[in-house]
Amino acid sequence: MTGIGPVEPVDSPDSGASYDVIGTDGPRLTDRWGARWRGMSPRGRRAALGAGAIALLAAGVLVPLTHSEDRPPEPEPTPAPWPANVTAWRYLGSAGLPETPGAHPTSGRFRFAVDVHSGPPVTLQVTGAAFPGLTAHALPEAFTVHTGTTRRVTVEISVSDCSGLPLNADLPFLDVTLRNTRAIQHHSFIFGRAYSDDLFRLLRGACTPVSAPQAGRPTGSAGSQNAD
Repeated sequence: MTGIGPVEPVDSPDSGASYDVIGTDGPRLTDRWGARWRGMSPRGRRAALGAGAIALLAAGVLVPLTHSEDRPPEPEPTPAPWPANVTAWRYLGSAGLPETPGAHPTSGRFRFAVDVHSGPPVTLQVTGAAFPGLTAHALPEAFTVHTGTTRRVTVEISVSDCSGLPLNADLPFLDVTLRNTRAIQHHSFIFGRAYSDDLFRLLRGACTPVSAPQAGRPTGSAGSQNAD
């Protein structure tokens, strides 16, 4: 072959050229920091350590705050229901109207069932019986009913003043104070015909005047004389 001589290496060492060597390690970051640390004065080292400690503390505070801000807030607990909204009264019947003939009763006892449908326990106290001139209290005076249970209670009603009392009326009621962890409420529970009949039976017996006994007919005639 003509015109072709020996292949000469490009940029041979004789030309004094240098090569970039791929993969050679440069100065490491730790080496640079180590050299810088060794060149610092003791006072500078203390200042650097203090700044690093403050930075670490700030990072420890900010990271939990960031995570807590990302977490959705927990829902607020549902408040307890109003006691009057979950309490029910049912009339069960009379329990102690006097039956003695000629008696003039001024008090009677009436039986009820009390239910609490939900929420915390409810404590109840009877405070009145619909009309002025009547007093009422439960036996016992105050009682507590728990959710899902039925409490039977007797209420004693007494007639203290007959003036102004109706002797017949529809839908008489009881005044009751109710208390649970949500609130204290004053409420009136209205009952139907059975309670109305029994209550006004008591009122009529206590407030209807008793007829005075009729005097017996005298025997003989006054001033009569027997003539001989």
